[in-house]
Amino acid sequence: MMAQLIKNKTVAVDPWKTLELPEGETPETVALPDGDIIFPLAVWQARKAEIVSCHKRIGLLLQPEDRVEDIATDLDYFIVIAVNFPKFVDGRAYSTASLLRQRYHYQGELRAVGDVLHDQLFFMRRVGFDAYAFKDGKDIAYALEAGFTSFSDGYQTSTSQPQPYFRRRA
Repeated sequence: MMAQLIKNKTVAVDPWKTLELPEGETPETVALPDGDIIFPLAVWQARKAEIVSCHKRIGLLLQPEDRVEDIATDLDYFIVIAVNFPKFVDGRAYSTASLLRQRYHYQGELRAVGDVLHDQLFFMRRVGFDAYAFKDGKDIAYALEAGFTSFSDGYQTSTSQPQPYFRRRA
């Protein structure tokens, strides 16, 4: 299924392909395709040297159970980090995004993938996501129009708004 992408609050063409492990393949044996590839963490960990020597632009896919600490020293390699939301009720990806931006100061593209819904965009942006991949069949125009305006402002501090509301209001 082809993803539709919102990046920096506009509809964008996605040049990246995500490497998926075919059945029977392992991170050590899967063929590494050419181009702009988002690699699963297990493939990155098993074949980091090979990936770095063959790819100019590297992406990483993190699952909810993956630990940011395991890749903290590798962040400079990644142009994009995609964080998977396997279902909308699984909020672990919010913590992953927040850690990447606030603790580890990741400056590249941070992309929400998986079960991304328009009513999550406001909150995703607050923790540091700047790109959102929607599955085919989702109304990306509506998501763009309504997703970032669910609320006019947030009271609490966040990655996207480091000052609390009472400080901004004064």
